[in-house]
Amino acid sequence: MRSRSITQVAYGPDHRSVTEPLKKTEATLTDFYAVLPFATGQVIWTDLLFVTIGSLLLTTVHTIMRYGTMRLMICLCTFLLTCSTFAQSADSWGLERGTPDLQSAGALAFGPDDILFVGDTKSATVFAIATGDSAGDPTDVDINIDHFRTVMSDVCDADTIINDLVVNPRTGTIFVSGAAGDVPAICQIDGSGRIIRLSLENVPFAKTTLPNVPEDRLVQRGRRKRNFRKDAITDIAFYEGRILISGLRAGDAPSSVREFSFPFSAIDRGTGIAIYHAAHGREEDYAAARTFVTLMIDGEPNLLAAYTCTPLVKIPLNELRKAEDRIQATTVAELGNRNRPLDMISYKRNGTGYLLLSNDRRGVMKITTSGLRDNKGLSEPVRRGGKAGQTYEKIDSLHGVVQMDQLNDDSAIVLIQQDEYVNLKTVPLP
Repeated sequence: MRSRSITQVAYGPDHRSVTEPLKKTEATLTDFYAVLPFATGQVIWTDLLFVTIGSLLLTTVHTIMRYGTMRLMICLCTFLLTCSTFAQSADSWGLERGTPDLQSAGALAFGPDDILFVGDTKSATVFAIATGDSAGDPTDVDINIDHFRTVMSDVCDADTIINDLVVNPRTGTIFVSGAAGDVPAICQIDGSGRIIRLSLENVPFAKTTLPNVPEDRLVQRGRRKRNFRKDAITDIAFYEGRILISGLRAGDAPSSVREFSFPFSAIDRGTGIAIYHAAHGREEDYAAARTFVTLMIDGEPNLLAAYTCTPLVKIPLNELRKAEDRIQATTVAELGNRNRPLDMISYKRNGTGYLLLSNDRRGVMKITTSGLRDNKGLSEPVRRGGKAGQTYEKIDSLHGVVQMDQLNDDSAIVLIQQDEYVNLKTVPLP
């Protein structure tokens, strides 16, 4: 690409006017024009915007360089290259600029290139939003924010509720979803503890609406009325290039898991999940998994999902993909009745795998994953709040944890409910 001669008028430190053709800058810009659009092996029109901005900034920077500020030159060039890479990443994943029409902000997960997946149960839609969060190191994050919900309410200028928490595994930045008043809200917290509300105006995003979901209305079920749309998306994960969603589908056997590709294409109508609920002593297929993790077991990908009251089940992904409508999961543990799982992560300590499961009534459980390969599943009732299957220990130091995500090999980020307050903290993995 041809470059043009550039003339600059500026003032140096001696306040004398400096006017000269910047041949060196011209050569720099020639290289900049030639190389930048091909930096990732692609040519996209959004690069032209950044190259145009770059030509103006680099012209000014060249004069500044003459007076010793090399550091500014490096910072500006890094900024421009980051902007170009950000635009190319968004384009390659099928994202387009606009304002996501979120009706609710629930389950969160991170995908490639710092893209945040947001589950919107109200509209039964999954959004992919480019966050632009590219700076940070998870090993440097140490957070301790008391009364976090109050702080988040101040940032959002409205009373807030919190639905989910996720960590960008590349940067250590924390994202929290919820609502500010009646409006969906997402806040991000960097490694220093600085909190801002994620802007959703004119950002690269894509969305896909789930088919075959429960209607958004109250339905009489036994002695209670419930809106089953609220459980259309209970948890979400990005695994091996695909999105996994637990929740409810419409019709009979509503408990389901969906799997589909990203960039968004054909959307799964949901595969029914049947489980043996040992605390109830029967087969069930109507309740949604509350939380799940992906886990390799004997070289095969699986979901480990926790249900209310509290069966832990294993769902082989290869069987899920082959099933036409419904599969039978394996109940690998009964963790106690009258309890609702809240969040779960998987991690390793000294080469041994564990699950960390938070609950509303039974605290935080550290569950061993040893023996999952040979666990044939429970098939007999477990009564009176008993436990069976995979063993666990209760972690008293994590009492009150309602949401969590792994930060690095040694630490997790947790939201802890203490009386009427919610605190955000970095804690060591037990």
